[in-house]
Amino acid sequence: MIKDLTKGSPSKTLFMYSIPLLLSAAFQQFYNMADSIIAGKFAGTKALAAVGASYPITMIIIAVAVGLNTGCSVVISQFFGSKKIKRLRTGIYTSLIAAVIISAVMILVCFETSKFALKALNTPQDIFSDALTYLNIYIFGVFFLVIYNISNGIFAALGDSKTPLYFLICSSLGNIFLDMLFVINFKMGVAGVAWATFIAQGIAALFAFVVLMRRIRIFGTEKVPVFSFTMLRNLSYVAIPSILQQSLVSVGNLFIQAMVNSFGADVIAAYSSAIRINTFALVSMNTISGGISSFSAQNYGAGKNERIHGGFKAALKMMSAFSVAVSILCFVFSRGLIGMFVESGEINVINIGSMFLKIIVPFYIFVDAKILCDGVLRGTEKMIAFMISTFTDLILRVIISFILMRFFGETGIWLSWPIGWVIGTGVSFIFYKLQVMPIVRKGVSVEI
Repeated sequence: MIKDLTKGSPSKTLFMYSIPLLLSAAFQQFYNMADSIIAGKFAGTKALAAVGASYPITMIIIAVAVGLNTGCSVVISQFFGSKKIKRLRTGIYTSLIAAVIISAVMILVCFETSKFALKALNTPQDIFSDALTYLNIYIFGVFFLVIYNISNGIFAALGDSKTPLYFLICSSLGNIFLDMLFVINFKMGVAGVAWATFIAQGIAALFAFVVLMRRIRIFGTEKVPVFSFTMLRNLSYVAIPSILQQSLVSVGNLFIQAMVNSFGADVIAAYSSAIRINTFALVSMNTISGGISSFSAQNYGAGKNERIHGGFKAALKMMSAFSVAVSILCFVFSRGLIGMFVESGEINVINIGSMFLKIIVPFYIFVDAKILCDGVLRGTEKMIAFMISTFTDLILRVIISFILMRFFGETGIWLSWPIGWVIGTGVSFIFYKLQVMPIVRKGVSVEI
């Protein structure tokens, strides 16, 4: 299933490579939503709010895992594109060793600070205990989360987008089954939701690692360094900005969550429900962004820079069609989508969540353009531009939320999202024009 993305029509190659990635994101978000749906329907609104209150913290943890995924994927894609197989294998082993060390540190730090973090977010006392229970169980699964993401990043770097899809399908179905078993049958409440995620993710991570070790045998069994500080530095050059980007976005979401928490359990539950829908759409778009990063990185490593812009245009067409369809569905069926997470009598929660969706979903078309520009910037290692474009959106969203909520309540928070997206898209597009298009036109090759 290993695929060379430097050959064939850019549009067809990227389309065939991206579809499994998109389906993978859909399944991943599907079982994340199932956690909230089952918690809200069978454990109550406060259980849903408890899961939602810890969500920004778990997103920081996920951000680190995704950043590591991206860092190893871009660098290994470049080695694969340039056919530097020995360095590719060293890059894979170094990535995995670094992942084990980082996950151990994360577990220790997160567990020691979980209670403080929830207090800092102004988590209401009536849901605090459940939120802490969910968060602590989730933290114990960080090792599996990181290994799973690193393995999938390596699969993606080798042009294999189908294997991660198979793991995600099995993991999501297993997670939903365990959710129903623990929450509905065993009445374990929020703890049942957390343990279901822990077990499903752990099994998926172990299988992904085993398959990866067998898959890379195709590159030979000759001894190579299993760890290299030079390789770690190369990986860190892309991974650290990606981790910072993902983490600081999540930190921004912490500030937003703290603002949301000040409005009480109904607003928290509404936001928790709506943000799951929003995350489903955005993660799907970001998955295509990851695809264009791998595509750009392989071609950048192979010196076929003229293919990069062709891939960008093809991805933009795919993403635009997807974002328009999702926007229409979320706008028209906003109340029904929020209603999936709560009892039908929770009218106030449904109204608030529906308003959030109606304000933000018309602007998804801007988001897809932004994250594709960012994906190419990352794949061609224009990391400073990548960071600036991301932080523009983040900083504006937090500042505008703080200002507008004083005039419009929680609706002011919702209004900050599209404003930040539009400005951030403009910044990303300018950097794409200034830093990517010159290498596309000149066909400049790169030594890695």
